[in-house]
This record gives sequence, C-alpha cells and structure tokens, in this order.
Amino acid sequence: MLIYILDYSVGNLKSIEKAFKKFGVKCIISRDPRYVKECDAIILPGVGSFDSAIENIPEEILDEMKSLYIFGICLGMQLLFEESEEGHRKGLSLLKGCVKKIRNVNILPHIGWNSIKILKDSELLRDIRDGSHFYFVHSYYCVPEEDITLATCKYGIEFPAVVEKKNIFATQFHPEKSGKNGLKIIENFINIVKK
Repeated sequence: MLIYILDYSVGNLKSIEKAFKKFGVKCIISRDPRYVKECDAIILPGVGSFDSAIENIPEEILDEMKSLYIFGICLGMQLLFEESEEGHRKGLSLLKGCVKKIRNVNILPHIGWNSIKILKDSELLRDIRDGSHFYFVHSYYCVPEEDITLATCKYGIEFPAVVEKKNIFATQFHPEKSGKNGLKIIENFINIVKK
C-alpha cells in the first residue's frame, strides 16, 4: 500500500507520515501529479488557510484523486466542500455544502481535546467509543448539504467532526495528534483501503 500525502505548503506533514508508518504503510509527500497514479489513497493535511491550500493543488491531482480513497484532516476536510467563509476561492466540491466561521464563542480557534458524539456506525469509527476525545485546532466548521455526518462535536455549536461519502472520509480533528484514538482512526482507514 502507498499513501500520497498532498503537500500544499502547510505544516504537520511529517506527523501524518509518522502515524501511517506506525502501521507499516509507505507514504509519499508530494505535489507532483505523476506519483498519484501509483497510490491507493490521498491525504489532505490539516494546517493552513483555505485559499492558499486550494491555490497549491494542481488540477491534474484533482482529476486523479477522484478515483482514490481520500482522507481530509481539519483544513483538508474543509477543502472537500464547495466554498468557505475563510476565503474567496472555490473548494474542491467533492462534497456538497459550505464552511462557516464558528461564532458566539469567546475563544478562537477551538483548540485542544474535545469529545465526539457518534451518530452512525462506520468502518472508520470501528472500536471508537461514543464520547471519545480527539484533538481539535480550527476556527471554521463544515455544513454538509447531504446526510454524511458520522459524528459531531460541540464548541459553541454542534458541528460535524467526522464525515463519510463513498470513497471520501474526513475528520475535523487531527487523528495524528489524538493519541490512541487517533491512531485507531488511521488504522481503520488503512483497513478500508486494503479491502
């Protein structure tokens, strides 16, 4: 198995690679479209701003990634939607809906450990208990137009923490920074891709 970690000039790429390597999975960190065809899945990492990330994704990669398993993390989850209040550019539009800023809270970003409420069973959430804690760092949240939310989290408002649609999986939290529970999410994703 080979995982493509998309490098759109943001941080935390090495921590994502390290998490996958714990399960013996090889990774490529790149923005070169030539390598995508060799991979089984693509990871959209989770640090940076919406517009700058979109600007750094080559169109050729977008065409190729549609046939792969996709895992969006934090910002990477938000990029999957059609638009965001954070920027002016169009999102990848692989999921219907938009991204909005968290309001009516005293402190942004929402940063630190928070629990999730599981709404649906999924292979991605296998062996994850309702109320499990994960590590969040974000000021924006996704508003899907489809029934794709697997779990929610509450910070001022209740927002999707995990979504799934066909070959697309995404978390608003950072699994690579979420200890044992986060590693379990990554292991579950690897097992989905292997099937």
